[in-house]
Amino acid sequence: MDGDEKRTFTEVFAHRARTHPERDALLVLSDGLGGAGERRYTYGALAAAARALAPVVRGHTRPGGRVLVAHSDRMLFATSLLACLFAGAVPVPVVPPGGSRHHDARLSGIARDAAVDCALTSRALAPALSQVLARTGHQDVVCVPADAALADGPVTRAAEAPLDAATGPDSVAVLQYTSGSTRAPRGVPVSHRALLAHLRSLSTALDTREGERVGGWLPFHHDMGLIGLLIHPLWQGATSVLLSPESFARRPLRWLEAVSDHGIAVSAAPDSAYARCAREGEVLPAGRLDLSHWRTAVSGGEVVRASTVRDFAARFAPAGLRPGALTPCYGLAEATLLVTGAARAGRPRLRTFADDGHPGGGRSLVSCGPPAPGTEVRIVDPAGRTPLDEGVTGEIWVRGPGTAEGYWRRPAESEELFRARTAQGEGGFLRTGDLGAMVDGELYVTGRRKDLVVLAGNAFHPEDLEESVRRTSTVLGSGIAFGVHGEREHLVVVQELRARTCYGTDLPALTEVIQDVLVAEHGVRADAVLIVRPGTVRHTTSGKVERATMRGLFLGGALTPLYAGLTPEVRLLVADRSRR
Repeated sequence: MDGDEKRTFTEVFAHRARTHPERDALLVLSDGLGGAGERRYTYGALAAAARALAPVVRGHTRPGGRVLVAHSDRMLFATSLLACLFAGAVPVPVVPPGGSRHHDARLSGIARDAAVDCALTSRALAPALSQVLARTGHQDVVCVPADAALADGPVTRAAEAPLDAATGPDSVAVLQYTSGSTRAPRGVPVSHRALLAHLRSLSTALDTREGERVGGWLPFHHDMGLIGLLIHPLWQGATSVLLSPESFARRPLRWLEAVSDHGIAVSAAPDSAYARCAREGEVLPAGRLDLSHWRTAVSGGEVVRASTVRDFAARFAPAGLRPGALTPCYGLAEATLLVTGAARAGRPRLRTFADDGHPGGGRSLVSCGPPAPGTEVRIVDPAGRTPLDEGVTGEIWVRGPGTAEGYWRRPAESEELFRARTAQGEGGFLRTGDLGAMVDGELYVTGRRKDLVVLAGNAFHPEDLEESVRRTSTVLGSGIAFGVHGEREHLVVVQELRARTCYGTDLPALTEVIQDVLVAEHGVRADAVLIVRPGTVRHTTSGKVERATMRGLFLGGALTPLYAGLTPEVRLLVADRSRR
């Protein structure tokens, strides 16, 4: 029986394990070179381990109960996720404990919002997870070490344990939380029906194939990592090749070495990851990389920059990277993952847009492709809710079988955002809050509506300002631009120095160079420029800058810059907010 006839993802995976038990499901790579410590798990072994763990899950929750899944080990994460599904529970992927206070606060907030019954983790992480939960009033949540439970007996005894009978197409398969880049994370319940519909659409759009290798480094508590790099290849009957996010953070080219060494055909990452690889100073030996088999290099999760597409393609063409491999896409957790994007033979399309949102002008945007099969995309005036003409920028509205029905336990917000109606009465749309335009059937994303900085009546996309600043000097690293409101809106730029460049740099002169670039390229001056140490700019677990958080830290006087140039109005605004 074909996987398309199954009612749930769990049934599809169980079918794969029965029909191809010896096929590799996971290849978990070591962080070092040379392949030492690589671990392989077949479909049969992964299914047996998940079935063995499922009774342990049932002992701590009930059908439909939520279970935190908190692992740094990729194999244990996959096993725990599948064990929840076999047990009829709802997995809730979260960032592992022990990172920053910010990420621990996110973890405890999700535990509270999801009302979890227990947590699956490892022996190594259980003490830290228990402490985080106890500190925030969740001391009754039992932390179950999955590796300890699996070590108690042979997993083959449970290989044929029955699936949970109560699970059906409309049961929640996974509760995934939004990145929280502009507000507190929201839970998005994804049903088995929506998940299967989305996986079929994803396979068609990105041309994924049974038996090939899909992989990368993205974290599993983010939708692009969870759906794209784990759930999708397991549904497809492919092999998921995985390295850790920490491995990429320490050495970005390790990702491309994994693609080269293990014949990965499809991989995904945000624009910033491709940009980082393109500007990486490390020179690899000639012939070290062979990227000729990398058919689909998905770029999504944030605005795709024309400069990134150009620079990445130019740097890695000598390694065999195909001209059409880089595949810009658009998606969000509320739509399960993918909204637009398609593998193609040619290079991504570029168009220029004027500041008023119409084609023409000087702002170069990259096409994020056509809507995925079965998905509708409308560009709508957010105020009047009237669909806009082709080429005009407005809010992106989405409708399709893979779109979630709402946020977890937020009925009013869900009604407004997931069941939007146009002025003409057409309903059932998801309001994404993102801005873009459709041209020749393809989507061009300009940014988020809430992020726009309006100065003297002109709207500026912060990503454009950030890119201009970043090109100012090689000593600059991550940066962020946002607006703060007083009697008028003020532009604030917070810019990190790269590691080992904090000393010996003329910071006042660098600040003036930044201002000159903003004036020359955008006709504006920032009301505040803060030069800060590496690691100051907050990012979500998927790598997006957290504008709302950084705005709050700035207004609260919580940032400690190496140098700050503030206008008197902004200095008074910060002082006033800090006293409240």
